Amino acid sequence: MSNRLHFTMGQLLDDIANRFPDNDALVYADQGLRYSYLEFNALCERVAKGLLALGVRKGDHVAIWATNVPQWVVLQFATAKIGAVLVTVNTNYKSVELEYVLKQSDATTLFLVSGFKDTDYVETLYSVVPELRDAGPGQLCSERLPFLKHVVFLGDRQFPGMRCWSEMESLGRDIEDAQLAAIASSLDEHEVINMQYTSGTTGFPKGVMLTHHNIVNNGFNIGECMRFTEKDRLCIPVPFFHCFGCVLAVLACVTHGSTMVPVETFSAEVVLRTIEAERCTAVHGVPTMFIAELDHPNFGRYDLTSLRSGIMAGSPCPIEVMKRVIRDMNLTEITIAYGQTESSPVITQTRTDDPIELRVATVGRALPDVEVKIVDIENGQTLPPGRQGELCTRGYLVMKGYYKMPEETARVIDGEGWLHTGDLAVMDENGYCKITGRIKNMIIRGGENIYPREIEEFLYSHPKVADVQVYGVPDIKYGEQVMAAIKLKEDTVATAEEIQDFCRGSIANYKVPRYVKFVDEFPMTASGKIQKFKLREMAIKELNLEAANSVETA
Repeated sequence: MSNRLHFTMGQLLDDIANRFPDNDALVYADQGLRYSYLEFNALCERVAKGLLALGVRKGDHVAIWATNVPQWVVLQFATAKIGAVLVTVNTNYKSVELEYVLKQSDATTLFLVSGFKDTDYVETLYSVVPELRDAGPGQLCSERLPFLKHVVFLGDRQFPGMRCWSEMESLGRDIEDAQLAAIASSLDEHEVINMQYTSGTTGFPKGVMLTHHNIVNNGFNIGECMRFTEKDRLCIPVPFFHCFGCVLAVLACVTHGSTMVPVETFSAEVVLRTIEAERCTAVHGVPTMFIAELDHPNFGRYDLTSLRSGIMAGSPCPIEVMKRVIRDMNLTEITIAYGQTESSPVITQTRTDDPIELRVATVGRALPDVEVKIVDIENGQTLPPGRQGELCTRGYLVMKGYYKMPEETARVIDGEGWLHTGDLAVMDENGYCKITGRIKNMIIRGGENIYPREIEEFLYSHPKVADVQVYGVPDIKYGEQVMAAIKLKEDTVATAEEIQDFCRGSIANYKVPRYVKFVDEFPMTASGKIQKFKLREMAIKELNLEAANSVETA
C-alpha cells in the first residue's frame, strides 16, 4: 500500500500552514527571527510575486549561493510556488566552479550573500561577470553567461548591477493573488523543481534534476523514520545547498509541521547553545560535526535533555561516535541515513526503534515505497543476502536525470529504472545494508563529494605537472582527505606547498590536496591502467594512517 504524497511543494506548504498556522515554522534564535507557518507561507508568496515581477517564469533556473540564511528557505518555497527551478550552489565554490555551474545550468537569476570563509562572493562574481558592474538591475548582458540577467544580493547593501533582497517583496505588490494561484494550479508534481550539482560517478559536476514528487516524498519518509510530529524542533547545522539541508532537514520538517531551527554557519558551540535555547528535539550532522560538538570544552555546560532524534549521514559514520552521541547527547533515537543526490537523496535509513547494533553498524533498510537490490558488479545479477555487490535502487526517489547530459543519465539509470549507485554494499536477510566501499573513486571528505578527475584536470594546468593521480586517503576527523601523486615535467622541481598554493583561490578549499607526493611512476596493471588503490595503500603506510583506516563505520 503506497502512502505517497501528491503535492507540489507550494501545495504542501499551503496545506501545512492551514493545519498548523500558529506553529513555529522557521526560527533563528540568535537573530530574534521567528515565523509561524502562516507567516512563513505568506512571506514565501510575497517573494514568489517578487520573482514574477522580476521576470522569472515557470521552468526558469534560479541559482542561490548562500549560507543557511533565512532567505534560503524562503526562496526554496517561493521558487517552487511559481515552478522555477532552484539551482543550489556550493558555498565553498570559487570562481572556476561558480562560472561552470551558472553556465551549465543556464541560470537566469542569481541570489547571493556577501561571502563565506575566505571567499568574497561579490568580488568573485564580478571577476566572472565583469559586465555586471556597469549593468542596470536586470539589464545584464554577459558574453560568458548569456542566460544570466538578474542578480539579487541577500541583504540591504547596494552593489552595482544588483538588486537587494528588500526589493523582492515590494516588487510584487501589484501582482494579484489570483495570478499566483493560477500559476500554482498549473504546476505538476512531476516537474523538475530543484537542481543539485554533484560529481555523480564520472567527470565534472552534473545538475541532478529533482521533482516536487521526488523530494516531497523523500522528505516525508525521512521524517516518518524519525517519528516527527508538529511538536518536533530540528536544529539544522548542515548546509541547505546539500540535500542533507534542503530535503533531510527542511522537507522532513515541513511535511510534518515541525519547526526548522537553522544555524547559519556551523559552529559546535552555536549548535549546542541553539539546542538548549530552543529546546530542540532533533539535530542533524555529518560525523565531523557531532565529533566537534562532543569534544567542545563547554559541552558539559549545555542542557541537551530535550534531544531525542536526528540523522547522522553525509559520510561513513564511525560506530564509536554513534555510541557516544546516543549516550552523551541524549540522542537515543538518532538514525543513520544513506543515499546520494541522484536518489533525492535517501535510499535507506535506520528506524528509531531498531536495536542499537543495527543503528550503529548498518545504514538501515529501504525507505517505504523504495526498492533496493544488490547486484553482481560483473554480470548485473541480483545477489542473495550476505553477498557483496553494487547497491541499486528504484522508485519515486530516482532523479529525472542529469541536466543536458542524457548519456551520463543512461550510464546510471538502466532500462528498467534502476539507479546504479556505484557503491558496494552487503544486505542481510532483513534488508539492512552495510556500505563496504565504492566502485567509483569518489572521495567523501566531511560529507563533501569530491571527484578526483576534476582536481586532476585543474592540476594539469600547472606548468610543472606532467601527470597526476588524485585519490582519497583515510582520515579520523573527515573520513577521507585528498591526496595527489604528481609526476613533474623533466628538469623541474616543486614543493607540496607550491602545488597547494596553486589550488587555493581557484578551487574549493576542501578539494585542495591535503597531501602531495612526487613520484617517478605510478603502479599499473599489465594493460597500463593506473592502480589508485595501490597508491592509497602506499600512502596509508608512508603517512602512518593505519589507525584512521581501521575506524569501523556503517
